Amino acid sequence: MDFGKVDSAELDKIDFTLPPDHPGTIQVLKKYKAKSTEVYIGCAKWGRPDWVGKIYPPKTKQADFLNHYAKHFNCIELNATFYRMPTKSQIKTWKDKVGPDFKFCPKFVDQITHIKRLKDTKELVDRFLEAIYEFRENLGPLFLMPHPQMGPKSLEVQQAFIESMPKDIQLFAEQRHKDWYGKSEAFDSLFAMMEKSKTGSIITDASGRRDCVHMRLSTPEVFIRFVGNGLHPTDYTRIDNWIQRMKSWMEQGIHKIYFFMHQHEELHSPELCRYMIPEINKHCGTAIPEIKFVA
Repeated sequence: MDFGKVDSAELDKIDFTLPPDHPGTIQVLKKYKAKSTEVYIGCAKWGRPDWVGKIYPPKTKQADFLNHYAKHFNCIELNATFYRMPTKSQIKTWKDKVGPDFKFCPKFVDQITHIKRLKDTKELVDRFLEAIYEFRENLGPLFLMPHPQMGPKSLEVQQAFIESMPKDIQLFAEQRHKDWYGKSEAFDSLFAMMEKSKTGSIITDASGRRDCVHMRLSTPEVFIRFVGNGLHPTDYTRIDNWIQRMKSWMEQGIHKIYFFMHQHEELHSPELCRYMIPEINKHCGTAIPEIKFVA
């Protein structure tokens, strides 16, 4: 993942402090307070040959990667569906490799978000939804990333698209255009629309885009995309800070937390998850199974 990548020599100069919660976050959590929180932790890919001998047993065949991935994680940020329109048979194949509690969080195909830019997409959306419905009980929230050039002027287009979605679809949206974060009026309008439509917000923590760490929730759920830097020391302190923030949100009654581990080189994502899970169990009272390395 290249989004927000900076030169390693610059990392020690970046202020990675998490901003305070936006007032809207406090209001949302107070309004929808739950007694317990569901926590999902995963990565963005399972097809990593360099995880063989690490978290996949030696000589694991590529066809069995997902089966072994699902023994360590309870969800996946499914970026594969961004690059190619999924088919029902493909989805069924993936579904058959995981347990009943595992969640796939498919990203909208680029034909919808980047080529069509959310306009005149009904036929494509119908094909996409028909396929991903094959996940059935394994279907988690859908990941909507409008084209990075879609700024505040695209609000009506985004709203029309979101409102056209079936009501049984859970949706989270990520905004990358910098003008969303530089103009408070636009940001407020966006979140008013998202709260009304029950669309969750995505917080992306990347070194070179600190504006995307906006700490604003539109629903009592959160979708966090953490982008590490090859196990740099700041990766661990940043994880520590996120655990404390998630603990605070859990105490305030957040319903669900989806936390997806990224690295610019995904080789090291399991190591950071191996660090994170015992820490979140210790500080937040969860009982998430720890990552088991082969050696």
